Amino acid sequence: MILEVAILNVIPGKEDEFLEAFSKAQEIISGMTGYISHQLKRCIEKTNQFILLVEWEKLTDHTEGFRRSKEYQEWKSLLHHFYDPFPTVEHYY
Repeated sequence: MILEVAILNVIPGKEDEFLEAFSKAQEIISGMTGYISHQLKRCIEKTNQFILLVEWEKLTDHTEGFRRSKEYQEWKSLLHHFYDPFPTVEHYY
């Protein structure tokens, strides 16, 4: 199992819009090959910051399967315009 970790800094004032978009986007990721589970948590101290944790069966399920898919393009259009700066994604085992 691989854990994908991303700290998401959402543009202040856009948090509710982000959460609404994420509710749609999570349906996309949860249908991908190798997906196990995910959690989105909001920071208490910085209310515009979130952490996204996604469990994948293999690293390539995320880096190749998801990121190279047409579904990723939809994910990207739903979420990427909310981030400032754009998040760094790291993987753990």
